[in-house]
Amino acid sequence: MIGVAVQPIDRDAACEFFELCKTPWEFYRPGHQYEVVVATSETMPSNAPGLVLIYSGSSRGFKMREGTDVRSGPREPVISHAGNNIPIYGSVALFPGSPTRQALERLTQEPVIHVSKSSCGLIVRAGYDLFHEIRHLLTTGQPACNAASAAVELHAWLFKDLITRAGVPFLEVPPVPAGFAFAACLTHDVDHPLLRNHRFDLTAIGFLYRASLGSLVNFFRSRLSFVRMWSNWLAAAQLPFVQLGLFPDIWRGFDRYLTIEAGRPSTFFVIPEKDNPGRTRDGSGPRMRACRYELKEIAPILAGIASNGCGVALHGLNAWLATNDAKREKALFSQQLAPIPMENGVRMHWLCFDENSPAALEAAGFAYDSSIGYNETVGFRAGTTQVYRPIGTKALLELPLHIMDTALFFPSFLNLSEPEAYRLAVRLMEDFTRFGGVLTLNWHDRSIAAERQWGQFYKSLLKELQDRGAWFATATQAIAWFQMRRSAVVDSSTLQCGQVRILGQITSPERNLPPLTIRIHKPHVLTDSNQLSLATNPGFVDLNLKDRIDTIIKL
Repeated sequence: MIGVAVQPIDRDAACEFFELCKTPWEFYRPGHQYEVVVATSETMPSNAPGLVLIYSGSSRGFKMREGTDVRSGPREPVISHAGNNIPIYGSVALFPGSPTRQALERLTQEPVIHVSKSSCGLIVRAGYDLFHEIRHLLTTGQPACNAASAAVELHAWLFKDLITRAGVPFLEVPPVPAGFAFAACLTHDVDHPLLRNHRFDLTAIGFLYRASLGSLVNFFRSRLSFVRMWSNWLAAAQLPFVQLGLFPDIWRGFDRYLTIEAGRPSTFFVIPEKDNPGRTRDGSGPRMRACRYELKEIAPILAGIASNGCGVALHGLNAWLATNDAKREKALFSQQLAPIPMENGVRMHWLCFDENSPAALEAAGFAYDSSIGYNETVGFRAGTTQVYRPIGTKALLELPLHIMDTALFFPSFLNLSEPEAYRLAVRLMEDFTRFGGVLTLNWHDRSIAAERQWGQFYKSLLKELQDRGAWFATATQAIAWFQMRRSAVVDSSTLQCGQVRILGQITSPERNLPPLTIRIHKPHVLTDSNQLSLATNPGFVDLNLKDRIDTIIKL
């Protein structure tokens, strides 16, 4: 068990960090014995255990008793640990004379960790404020320049590494569905399902340009084959006939995703109101954001999608601004699509969101949001591969968005070729293979039609995910699996001769979802009782957790 001694301001962030780690912990109780105490100051309990971890980014936050220097680090510090770079959004304290070099500040190459001996065991001082970092990542998020960093997972990895290298086993429920490598959530924002609704507006003009001249330019840049260019030209020539109702609407067939996904479930987010651009905090949003369809126009398609095991959820306009807006849009959505089964979730149009949005959505009764992502790039806006609970909420869960088609290909964003985009997507998948979690993709409704024609690329991503052992889930299924994980209670106790008793129980089991896993990271054998181990990672033991478990293992 880990005892956590933090200031009141850090309690919410600490709760969510340990929920993401999913390890036995509680806030420190005087008189209770712990294997590890995590603190944010040098004020230590009198009965401190064998290992104490102190996190502080202030050089004044440490009392150095061994003559080791401590000083402030540079601005915009980055911690290097085990070949990974962790951006730090607060301050860093450095220990220039420390022999502990498991984590270094990248610019100065000076230690961020210092280890010393107490009368009861080891004291590990980490020169940054862990819970400030977690709060920042889950609330403010990362700038696009750091999008490639799964910073929350890297903080957790360093945390576990420090504990096991101090000779203490670490118990967790990893964010990995048993039998799979990670989860994948396929989603589709339905913004332009009907080309015939666009007459002489910016969407129609943009379509004509990209299908004609834009296709020619991309052909000569070797970004488009002749066959796809010719297909786009034909689509441009057909536009007047589509608008007159003489030709089939080339955008209407977004239910072709069911064929492309071949039984893999996905979630479609639909707009509740036609010709509404939404608002900003300062007034009306740009007119170009308004969508030109009514739900009744595509209700038959959505009914077929839902009957095939896929989800239909709200693509909100103003729900992020206030609870009343969220309730209004939720009611519009439900009334217009009844009796089609609907998911109790939302993703905001254009990913509009701020720090007040989670509370508004929770008060409106939503179970999940999936708006935390980038418009301009791909990666980890919240720094995590996992579903998480936004700071300040009690029930709402966030399903972060990681890869979006327009971010990869739009000239105003990354503007990548398909080979470049594929390599970038694979690099992100490698982080999910390492850390687990749920990789969320957003492929827009019209992206498999002319003039975008990104359907073949999407198929290649699905195959890569399949080959990597992903479990495919709707947004609601992914949320349900993480809710089940959050309901799990696990603990361990050390017995004689290296034996450990493992206890686990799921208070809200789900029969139709993959089970959980209990993972016990083996402790390092210390050759120097005054320092962390430098040996190779000794590995871990995995146990399946379906309902409950009570077993003894030998480490």
